[in-house]
Amino acid sequence: MILYFSGTGNSEYVARRISEETNDSLLSITVSLMSENVLRIPKSQVITFVTPTYAWRIPKVVEAWIKKNTYLKGQKVYFILTCGSDTGDAGKYLKKLCEEKELDYMGYESIVMPENYLAMFQVPEEEVAKEIIEQADPVIQKVAELIREGEKIPEKEVRVLDKVKSGMVNDLFYPLFVKTKKFSSNQTCIGCGKCEKVCPLQNIVLKSGRPVWKNNCTHCMACITSCPVEAIEYGKKSKGQPRYRCPL
Repeated sequence: MILYFSGTGNSEYVARRISEETNDSLLSITVSLMSENVLRIPKSQVITFVTPTYAWRIPKVVEAWIKKNTYLKGQKVYFILTCGSDTGDAGKYLKKLCEEKELDYMGYESIVMPENYLAMFQVPEEEVAKEIIEQADPVIQKVAELIREGEKIPEKEVRVLDKVKSGMVNDLFYPLFVKTKKFSSNQTCIGCGKCEKVCPLQNIVLKSGRPVWKNNCTHCMACITSCPVEAIEYGKKSKGQPRYRCPL
């Protein structure tokens, strides 16, 4: 079974491609978060988690979701992490999570996909994004083969900088950057409510036909990239930037 979390489509794309290669079923963690369902997966199922990396580790909301769900001891789990450049020392924390849940850690793979975190980074134009996705496909196929054959994903070399990224930088990322006060909608907003519907944490409500952000945000960027009229901005960072969503 492939369980994926995706805000702008990168991880969903990778999950679907792996599903095509392995014939594994798909389940959206995003939908589960919205419904607050707890899953019980049969022992025979190998689990593949496909998720983006936020500051060189899996999102806290995904980690919390995994911890609260019930899995049988010894369940084999793979992790496929999408990223804009690299995943640092994410493996260290995945191993720790698996030890806590008594899961059989089968390794993780990094898949470079188009940058989508427009709250901080430059988002690529459509043609550049297409090239990045094409370059990712052989890596996806290779890791899908390992999963299909039940083989472990080889360990990655970890540098000192990787440890700093996934450690100290990640610790600072959430309190310093994951905030909602910079989100806003302009006069072109049509009040369609799509931003409210796509928010995995139900953090957006419409008031007088315009979105209002509460304080339970994970910065998945689903709202800003899903707006059909590009009426949502994130301070000055998003102005003039393309709204990237992965073509599924």
